Amino acid sequence: MSATIGVITFPGTLDDVDALRAVRLAGAQPKALWHADTDLSGVDAVVVPGGFSYGDYLRSGAIAAQAAMMGAVIEAVRKGMPVLGICNGFQILTEAGLLPGALTRNQHLNFHCVDTYLEVANAETAWTQRFEAGQHIHVPAKHGEGRFQAAPETIDALEKEGRVVFRYTDNFNGSANAIAGVTDATGRVVGLMPHPEHAIELLTGPSTDGLGLFHSAIDAISKIGA
Repeated sequence: MSATIGVITFPGTLDDVDALRAVRLAGAQPKALWHADTDLSGVDAVVVPGGFSYGDYLRSGAIAAQAAMMGAVIEAVRKGMPVLGICNGFQILTEAGLLPGALTRNQHLNFHCVDTYLEVANAETAWTQRFEAGQHIHVPAKHGEGRFQAAPETIDALEKEGRVVFRYTDNFNGSANAIAGVTDATGRVVGLMPHPEHAIELLTGPSTDGLGLFHSAIDAISKIGA
């Protein structure tokens, strides 16, 4: 039986359809999830996609983090479900307390829409095990508030514990230690600002490197169910 990966839609989400397509192209069964629902039955993993949930009012991701579906996701994480937050989804995961740090305005206050190379710093998470440590992947990034920041002791802990998952090779937004993505202590919850779901076909993206995250999740799900 193929894995089922759900993708949440909030008011203002932009990249839910792209994430559902990435799930399908990777070989899993996509399932659309609505922010006001709480039903995760039959779902093996969740993607919290990018966009501008609730218009980024208050702070990016702050309102979406309070959604009913996020309550269900938090409970599912406690039971071992893999979760991926992309761009606004990463912001939502930090606001929900599932990942450390915060995503603030880019340095020089610029909105960046670029193709960027990321270095895979941790290839042992549920979403990166198809990669090799040190590998570079080519994916788009598009955000105005993607500068990863945290207290110095939090940054030190992330580095020492191997919880930095991706680093920018160009660090265009000024993130601390060039951090583009992190994981929780279990390695099952991962967030990153760039968009792997936009790097799944050469017709529409700079590479197909993004599929590696979704293939990794499928592998992780198969191990959980074994």
